[in-house]
This record gives sequence, structure tokens and C-alpha cells, in this order.
Amino acid sequence: MNPLCKPSGKTVCQPLLIGSHVGMSGTSMMDGSVQEALSYGANTFMLYTGAPQNTRRKPVDELCIPQAQERMRQNNITRFVVHAPYIINLANTVKPEVFSLAVEFLAKEIERTEAMGSDVLILHPGSHVGAGTDAGIHQIIEGLNEVLSQPSPVRIALETMAGKGSEIGKRFEELAAIYDGVRFPDRLRVCFDTCHVHDAGYDLTANPDLVLDEFDKTLGKDQIAVFHINDSKNEKGAAKDRHANLGVGQIGFAPLYHIVHHPDFLTIPKILETPWYPDPQNPKKLLPPYRREIAWLRAGRIDA
Repeated sequence: MNPLCKPSGKTVCQPLLIGSHVGMSGTSMMDGSVQEALSYGANTFMLYTGAPQNTRRKPVDELCIPQAQERMRQNNITRFVVHAPYIINLANTVKPEVFSLAVEFLAKEIERTEAMGSDVLILHPGSHVGAGTDAGIHQIIEGLNEVLSQPSPVRIALETMAGKGSEIGKRFEELAAIYDGVRFPDRLRVCFDTCHVHDAGYDLTANPDLVLDEFDKTLGKDQIAVFHINDSKNEKGAAKDRHANLGVGQIGFAPLYHIVHHPDFLTIPKILETPWYPDPQNPKKLLPPYRREIAWLRAGRIDA
């Protein structure tokens, strides 16, 4: 039976929500993002509102949102997610100006996310930069309480992290501590990144269900709003965060396929962030792997 079909007198099939990170630039902006997603055979996608390394952003009215939403409607794309830039660091207690910028910019990102038509904004929790995990978590809570005090349908999806440097979010309990301290926990969700979880020391290869059960006991499976589906170049617990393409990493294709088709997450977007590969005809040119990897995840096998 199709793993996305449920027996109920008659067969009802749930379409697999699978896509990738797509760009947003040029004159077509978000409409170009939708076109890129469609070129991969995707029915969902993830984008940044601008370059992830800086805070330079175009005005909302220049993002071609109406054109993008019409193209989505014509192609039955109903859900997509937005990723906040990496430079937002709510956990910084060392430099007050960094924390203030993070709070101010995150509030604007929520507004942009809502204007674009998404209700999920993915956020790296932050790095404590030497102050310690407890201090970093406390600072994240302070920032989220300030940002989430303004009403919005957008939920912040805290991403599971690999544990590189002083990153917070490598253990499920750290995310749970943020939930416990925030005054608006209903505005929080989680982005479950398979590479990060593996690099943080959880054994997805041996039995992904055991890891998902541990997450369920700590936070609840219903808090997962999006998956990042990535293999890892590193051994379990390496804390390095280096994504690998499907079938060539340390996690393996089978556990990732199992998560993608898990019956508890049928309506949750699954987003690929796997590396681009050299063009066989021109090694200096990189090509996106997403069309073939999306096809593999739908078919349940990797073509040679």
C-alpha cells in the first residue's frame, strides 16, 4: 500500500509534501522561487526573504507576492516555509547590540513571512558565545517573549542544531526549556533537521522511530512543523553540520525515506538542503540535486 494512503472504507491518499530550498532574486523574486520549485517537481518549498548572511531586504511590495501566490494556486501548492537569516542570534548575552538587532529584525521577518502567505518561520535558536547554555536559553526566551507579544498567525519553528561551537538546540531538552520559559508557547514549533540531529548524537540510522519517540516524550511530535531532510558527511555525534546528498552520507537513504513517509507527519513539509554537485560537462558549474532526490523519495529507491 502507498504509505501515504489510509484505509477508511475507501482509499484516501495524502500527497507527499516534498520540496527544497529555493532562491529568491532578480526581478521575479518570489514568483521565481515558485517557478524554481516547480522545476524540481516539488509541491512545497523553503526560501529566505533575502540573503541569509545579512539584513538587507527589499520592500514587501517588490517581492512579486501576488504573482507567486497565483502561480502556487494554479499548481496546487498550498504550503511553503520561510527561513530567518543565520545572523539572528537571540542567545547573545555578550553584545547587547547584537541581541537588540536580532529582536528587531526577527519581528520584521515575521511580518514579511505573513505578507508572503506562510505561517512558519524557521529560526536557529542561537549561540551563547561562551556565556553558557543556561544563559543563552534565558536570553532566547527574553527575545522570543518580546517578539511574540505582537499577534500574528506566524509560528517560530526552532531548528534542531548539530552542536557546532556554542549552538543551542543540539538536545531536545534545550528546545523544551525554551518552550517552558516562553509566555506564548503556542507560537512555537520545531524544524527537525535530520543532519543536525545525527551530528548532535541521535542515532537515526539504527532506528529513526526511537529518536522520534524520544522527541515525542520531550516536546511532542505535534510540535514538528517542518523537516529538513539531509544526509550527513560526518559520523554520529560529530557536531559539525555538514550536509550530504541522499545515499552518500552517514545516515543512509532508508532512514530518511522512513521519516519522509512516516504516517504521523503526512501533512508536514519536508525540505531538502542537500549540496549541489558538479556538472559532468563543466566541473566549474554546480547543478541542483533536488529534482532527482525528490523523485527518489517519492519512488523509494535511488537510481544509479
